[in-house]
Amino acid sequence: MSLSPLGFEVLASDGGARRGRLHTRRGTVDTPCFMPVGTRAAVRTLTSADLEDLGAQIVLGNTYHLMLRPGVDVIEALGGLHPFMDWSGHLLTDSGGYQIFSLEPRVDDDGAVFRSTYDGSTHRLTPERAVEIQVALGSDIQMVLDVCPPLPSPPEVTRLAVDRTAAWAERARSTFLADPRATASGLSQFGIVQGGIDLDLRRESAARTVEIGFEGYAVGGLSVGEERSEWLDPLEVTTAALPADRPRYFMGLGDPIGLVEAVGRGVDLFDCVLPTRLARHGTVLTSAGRMNLKGARFADDDRPIDPGLAASPAARWSRGYLRHLLQVDEPAAARILTLHNVAWLLDLIDRARSAIETGTFARLRAEVTDVWA
Repeated sequence: MSLSPLGFEVLASDGGARRGRLHTRRGTVDTPCFMPVGTRAAVRTLTSADLEDLGAQIVLGNTYHLMLRPGVDVIEALGGLHPFMDWSGHLLTDSGGYQIFSLEPRVDDDGAVFRSTYDGSTHRLTPERAVEIQVALGSDIQMVLDVCPPLPSPPEVTRLAVDRTAAWAERARSTFLADPRATASGLSQFGIVQGGIDLDLRRESAARTVEIGFEGYAVGGLSVGEERSEWLDPLEVTTAALPADRPRYFMGLGDPIGLVEAVGRGVDLFDCVLPTRLARHGTVLTSAGRMNLKGARFADDDRPIDPGLAASPAARWSRGYLRHLLQVDEPAAARILTLHNVAWLLDLIDRARSAIETGTFARLRAEVTDVWA
């Protein structure tokens, strides 16, 4: 049984897509919801005030980076992650598992040993320690430490990842529920489903995770380099095995087609670095598809980035001007384009919610696929 006040209700559905609402002690979150990634307690080039203006509901922080810089003790001494960032909205922290496993750590049944990307120092992270760090940070939604194998992986590697993820989830849940800071503050903890693209392992991992009992459930280990066609069926199998009255979170997904396909399969929450990463390289999301403003054809283009998004924070500047900023390596360029890309994805998710409410989600899905395929 969950001790957290987190609640979730489905307000409307259209096929497999659902429009819902999360209720926490901090407030409410309308779903589907895209969460900008604030890896080091900030979304690249943006401030908390920017995120408030954009209407972001949840920001994601990265446990791996924050435990190394500035350190959890520093953040806790300054009141926790919310006041540290001066962010009044919701915060979700991942466990750092994905970043750690990308560093090829030494892993055993107890946890993982890895080297810091900042100074090469050695650290050990266990399921219990990941909980302790996130509780100290005070994030509203916290992820368990899981094992995220690369794709493709041999069957025995995927099997071991499923088994260790389940064992670590039990330990993480026990640690979380035993911590009075977590329960008294109304924090929530999500379990993570692994299994690669093996449908049977996905079902098994989902069943084992649900049996432990969490406030919400995440789909991990998909969209990590494989083709979209390879993860659609594993995703559908996973969501079908998760409770309908709990929120579902697809970790690390942010491309427009991927978003609408996942929403259509019953996913509620998403995060991705895509809008910020593209912006830093001069690429923007538009109603006509991706556009790289570094192209010479934009040098004397007086149109805004996307006439279809009049509310874009970048709408006041022409494509020609923004190309100029990129050409001279002006830092303002990355900031303006990031504001636009985040606004564009938030608007897409807003439209998805409206389409579900009006029973027109299939039309929106077709429109996005037609443009972005």
